[in-house]
Amino acid sequence: MLNLAEYQKRPAALADYLPWACLIAPGVILNKDGSFQRTFAYRGPDLESSTFEELVGVCARVNNVLRRFSSGWALFFEAQRLPALGYPTSEWRDALAWLVDEERRAAFEEADTHFESAYYLTFVYLPPAETIDRAENLLLERPDGREGRAYREHLERFIAETTRALDLLGSIMPSARALDDDETLTFLHSTISPKRHRVVAPEIPAYLDGVLVDADLSGGLEPTLGSEVLKTISILGLSSRTARPSSSKICPALTLKDLRA
Repeated sequence: MLNLAEYQKRPAALADYLPWACLIAPGVILNKDGSFQRTFAYRGPDLESSTFEELVGVCARVNNVLRRFSSGWALFFEAQRLPALGYPTSEWRDALAWLVDEERRAAFEEADTHFESAYYLTFVYLPPAETIDRAENLLLERPDGREGRAYREHLERFIAETTRALDLLGSIMPSARALDDDETLTFLHSTISPKRHRVVAPEIPAYLDGVLVDADLSGGLEPTLGSEVLKTISILGLSSRTARPSSSKICPALTLKDLRA
């Protein structure tokens, strides 16, 4: 990759702080530090009406997915609250169902602003340092033609591991899916810009840190991103255990928070 050290010594713009470099596979981003990144969209099951046995089953299956990732992996969960722009239209076969839906539409339009939630899970994997690969090449004798393919092998492993995780999550969340190139860039843009719109992958999907930025970041005592003011919440400490409801048989709410529909 291009070494920018000779041109700039210190970061001066928002794009300098962003890790994204280019798209190297469908929905897979190569970051500036050599790590791979891939994002899934998901929606959890309804846990409010679940029984104790169902909660335990969901906890066990999610834990089975997450415990597969060891050192070098990072998982980021994000929940976005988006304003609902309008009531969806539907076609009904009978008049009674249409009448019920029209009453719900009227109640929706009379109420205040409604919001809907979107949930994302991002996998990031940092392959071992190149010095480790060189040490392996000195100790291991590989077949001809495999030298210099460590990068491709790490990428294939990353795609295989995340696809396996998606298959396992699909048994709990049928709507879980991997984002394509356009959806990935749209999601990344939504995390760094107050302007929400669809982003289409460029013909040459490189220098994403400069392509996605469309708002100025100002620091200081009152940092702003474009016209929006940024607020930071600092967590001073965490309790040693999660508070439980009166019934000791219920799973901790903190464990299931990211899975709520």
